[in-house]
Amino acid sequence: MTADIDRTAGPKDTPPAGPQAIKAIPVRHYGRYVTAVVAIAILVAIIHAFSQGRINWHAIPSYFFDHRIMTGVGKTLMLTVLSMLIGIVGGIVLAVMRLSKNPVTSSIAWFYIWFFRGTPVLVQLFVWFNLGLVFQYVNLMPFYKDYWSNFMTPLLTALLGLGLNEAAYMAEICRAGLISVDEGQTEAAHALGMSNGKTLFRIVVPQAMRVIVPPTGNEVINMLKTTSLVSVVQFSELFRYAQDIGQVSGAPVEMYFLAATWYLIMTSVLSVGQYYIERYYARGSSRSLPPTPWQKVRAHLTSFSSRKVTA
Repeated sequence: MTADIDRTAGPKDTPPAGPQAIKAIPVRHYGRYVTAVVAIAILVAIIHAFSQGRINWHAIPSYFFDHRIMTGVGKTLMLTVLSMLIGIVGGIVLAVMRLSKNPVTSSIAWFYIWFFRGTPVLVQLFVWFNLGLVFQYVNLMPFYKDYWSNFMTPLLTALLGLGLNEAAYMAEICRAGLISVDEGQTEAAHALGMSNGKTLFRIVVPQAMRVIVPPTGNEVINMLKTTSLVSVVQFSELFRYAQDIGQVSGAPVEMYFLAATWYLIMTSVLSVGQYYIERYYARGSSRSLPPTPWQKVRAHLTSFSSRKVTA
């Protein structure tokens, strides 16, 4: 027998040729550079225009921590929290009613949402404040009886006007979150013998929170800004206190800028809180959680330093 000889094999002392290194040349995006220059030029022009205007910028730091402004900030936050509590609780009840198989309750919820979403908040505040023309007395039999004007205080008017209006929007947000959960989850819970209430609050609601939380955070931020409307019903909050200080000090426009700065500070803090709440409820729905703001900053700094070293 003759042994088979592999004639295709090369000499043993010749190493195989390895892959050559690829020299990557970054693509230059000249359009981005032009856009950045234009944006910076517009920003500089706006800053220059404000610096040359007849605005007393020194008045803003003088009143920034004034006790009236700080009182207004506290009342604004209080009104935001209480109104959102009314809106969230009412929204959950309305969402369950809207999804009910009972045509009466679902129709009532639909009418409520239709009415309060279809009328402006400012109009609703005026209606609540002037309902004394319809209800002269508030008579709760042995518990409470008084004139409507004494019962409907500015704080109660603000809470009803903001909270009940918010309930209509929260109802649609909650309804969207509830119907986003697969029906198989409910069927599996019923197969295990769980009641409708336990299925709703132990199975459906925890999964719906991932859909409910982001728009709810936006509603909280929007509510904080909407509280500035309650000054029309004589409730004093941040914007009302800033107006009063501006009329007395002779710097009304400066106080508007001061109020706007405080609104930006509060909404920025709420935005950070919303981000971490969304990140918490994103667990289990994505392979990796999104990075926190500090992690993003640290990643950018690390990449910048590495580029500098390689250069």
